[in-house]
Amino acid sequence: MTKQLILSLMLAGAAIAAPSGAMAATTQQITASSTAPATVHYRTATIEGVKMAYREAGPADGPVVLLLHGFPTSSHMFRNLIPSLADRYHVIAPDYPGFGESDAPDHKQFAYSFAHYADMVDALMGQIGAQRYAMYVMDYGAPVGYRLALKHRERVSGLIVQNGNAYDEGLGAFWDPIKTYWKSGSAKDRAAQAWLVTPKATKFQYTDGVRDVSRISPDNWVHDQALLDRPGNSEIQLDLFYDYRTNVPLYPQFQQFFRERKPPTIILWGKNDTIFPEPGAHPYMRDLPEAELHILDTGHFALEDKLDEMAPLIRDFLDRKVAPR
Repeated sequence: MTKQLILSLMLAGAAIAAPSGAMAATTQQITASSTAPATVHYRTATIEGVKMAYREAGPADGPVVLLLHGFPTSSHMFRNLIPSLADRYHVIAPDYPGFGESDAPDHKQFAYSFAHYADMVDALMGQIGAQRYAMYVMDYGAPVGYRLALKHRERVSGLIVQNGNAYDEGLGAFWDPIKTYWKSGSAKDRAAQAWLVTPKATKFQYTDGVRDVSRISPDNWVHDQALLDRPGNSEIQLDLFYDYRTNVPLYPQFQQFFRERKPPTIILWGKNDTIFPEPGAHPYMRDLPEAELHILDTGHFALEDKLDEMAPLIRDFLDRKVAPR
């Protein structure tokens, strides 16, 4: 008991002797460390009879940020970015049908196309009540988002572009076999694309062009591959590979939207990406000369190893350009 009393008196004396600045700093550290992480809600909406899953976080009345994922992932790709935005922004990250936790109807009974995805995301945003939004577009998310922008040009408050193509320069050698499939539409050329849904290809998308692969969680490709391996899902993906051809003729309209609307834009591009290589990033500056361009030393899924660089850039951009204080 005596020892405990002496220790208590010593601690009290140290607190009295401590400079007020040090005490304030300690209090700030305790407050910061005790801040609760953002709460993410995992919701679903029914659109055209199909359950569409989405992640939602942040204040309901905050500026909306719509996160549009790429192939072969889902809203899962944004799991680490969402908390860095959700204190101020109303973040919505849907899974397209056939991806993530959304329904995956048989491809013979449901049109798996980028036009259809844009319509469904539009319907989802209508159900949520989001009338204006900044969009993070990556890979498949680019044609989905840009088609949405053509439908509602006035609703786009800003663009975050990450390895999302809108220019012919961005379709390099990787796309040559897929272009062959576009031209023929044959069963033979369709079957030749089946390697894109294999475990080797899925892992490649996460690790190719990454300097330190130890920064990439294997959970990524394990998670994505489990969903790709669902019965019938490979046919869904092959339909989408073929439908991607319909995006290319729209590139001039996407570019016209950039020039005419001039949405505030930040471009964060993994320069080592084999699928959408760096030459696809620079043409944006022709149509959006005031865009902020950041070329990152990484690959396709840049958020997986460059979140520490990207999150502050994205947050700063949104605070300055989309929702200035």
